[in-house]
Amino acid sequence: MERITALLTAPATPSAPALTLRPWEAADAPALLGLRGDEALRRWTNFAVEDEDGAASWVREQRRGWETGERFAFAVAEAAADGTDGDAPVGHVVLKRPAPGAPSAEVGYWTAARARGRAVAPRALEALTDWAFAVFAADGLARLELVHQTDNTASCAVARKCRYELTAVLPAEPPAFPRDGHVHVRTREAWVRGRTAPAGPSTPGGTPGDRRSVCAP
Repeated sequence: MERITALLTAPATPSAPALTLRPWEAADAPALLGLRGDEALRRWTNFAVEDEDGAASWVREQRRGWETGERFAFAVAEAAADGTDGDAPVGHVVLKRPAPGAPSAEVGYWTAARARGRAVAPRALEALTDWAFAVFAADGLARLELVHQTDNTASCAVARKCRYELTAVLPAEPPAFPRDGHVHVRTREAWVRGRTAPAGPSTPGGTPGDRRSVCAP
């Protein structure tokens, strides 16, 4: 299959710098290891990096997804004062397409604790959504799904802010998924309408987490 690569950007807000979204790199492993004490990340995702080997393995898995075309994971970095990327990623967004050519795919995201409250998740998710529909429409992509636990109100706010409509509730599946889940959907048809409609006011903010897929290995 044709190799897909991408470098995405998201605009700055009045209180936060612009974002760059790029594939994860081996040099990002130390930043991942620094997140192992993030209790919110562990609660809302299946992030399980414990040591240097685990961090390196996680990055390799993300890169393997690009090679197979099954998942496209982006490290999210904030722009430094000179306009370059910051020292380390502050977030993660992913598009999962385990069945290329299928009409549906899944998205997920998380933000490091030090960057929460700066609208990293909604800006990155919006950039990923635009890219996914623009790149894969010819391959049949018509629908993006986002799933999170029902009590993860921050993730629900991010989904709604990015116009992913709540469409269903999934029953809990203990022990892996002890609580019910919300399913949010954004269709390509709605995305096209949104791009042609007059722009409305933006509302920065939000902290992320996805019950089922954000950090799936």
